[in-house]
Amino acid sequence: MGSMSIWHWAIVIVVVALLFGGRGKLSGLMGDAAKGIKAFKEGLRDDDKKDGPHEGVSSLPRTDVEKEELKR
Repeated sequence: MGSMSIWHWAIVIVVVALLFGGRGKLSGLMGDAAKGIKAFKEGLRDDDKKDGPHEGVSSLPRTDVEKEELKR
């Protein structure tokens, strides 16, 4: 099992540079994923602001029995 030689380290550095480098594919994918997550969170916040606070109100469709109870 010996220690890693200079060639092993050189290969590791090249692979890391390709994956995480300035214009690498992985860094671009991670940037796109981060933008998507941020847009999703902003969309959720916008929906909450637009709808206003609804305490105790379910977003699921109500049954006829539940609708009758609300009318009373």
